[in-house]
Amino acid sequence: MPSLKDLKIRIASVKSTRKITKAMQMVAAAKLRRAQEAAEAARPYAERMEAVLGNLASGVGRSPSAPKLLGGTGRDETHLLVVATAERGLCGGFNSSIVRLARAHAQRLLAEGKTIRILTVGKKGREQLRRDMGKYLVGHVDLSNVRKIGYGNAQAIAQDVMHRYDTGEFDVCTIFYNRFQSVISQIPTARQLIPAVFDEGDAGASLAQYEYEPDEEAILSELLPRGVATHIFTALLENGASEQGARMSAMDNATRNAGEMIDRLTIVYNRSRQAAITKELIEIISGAEAL
Repeated sequence: MPSLKDLKIRIASVKSTRKITKAMQMVAAAKLRRAQEAAEAARPYAERMEAVLGNLASGVGRSPSAPKLLGGTGRDETHLLVVATAERGLCGGFNSSIVRLARAHAQRLLAEGKTIRILTVGKKGREQLRRDMGKYLVGHVDLSNVRKIGYGNAQAIAQDVMHRYDTGEFDVCTIFYNRFQSVISQIPTARQLIPAVFDEGDAGASLAQYEYEPDEEAILSELLPRGVATHIFTALLENGASEQGARMSAMDNATRNAGEMIDRLTIVYNRSRQAAITKELIEIISGAEAL
């Protein structure tokens, strides 16, 4: 059994840890509010952008004159997986859930005989994927020095992805991230970016007939690159809110666990102290009786 001094040091150490986790929980709660507002504010624009692009794409179809970002390369052999995670840990299973989804998707493609390439956004995803899929990593985006995610950050990633697409590095691009639902619920999501795909609801959202000037192909050539950047920006914002929500929940659990451990250690300390006092009293009484 540990000595009283060891127990006292352990209790003090756990108390210090509890102060840290409590502070991290409060910081995450403050950041969560801003991140959640940014993610929710971006959703209507992204949804409306999706509806407009879907409406235009339904008019173009898969014609030979369709933009390459819509029609694709005509092949389905090489896939680029953009895995967006956090730069820091201590946020529960946030990073692991994204990597798990991306790894399962990659393994399924490899089983089908496809070629994969992985572009990581965020240090934690790269660290996890480097263990067993390091040979497939082709690039990394470091956002550790970015205090607030902006559209420019997403645009830079989109330009890198589209440059790789234009040079023929891949045929299909999919991004993996966590969609924020609540503090305790973040949904791992995979979304195909290139070639662009649209739900039937987006393609047929409006029954009105429009005449475009210039034509749909020209408009799509301008809007599709913006659509890719918008989807990446939305994914980064959703990730930001999900990360803070997961960290807040994880630090709350850690604070509670630290409190329970302090209670248990305090009980053990008090029992050990009482046993030591009783032992000393018995020794004094026994010594007095011997005299």
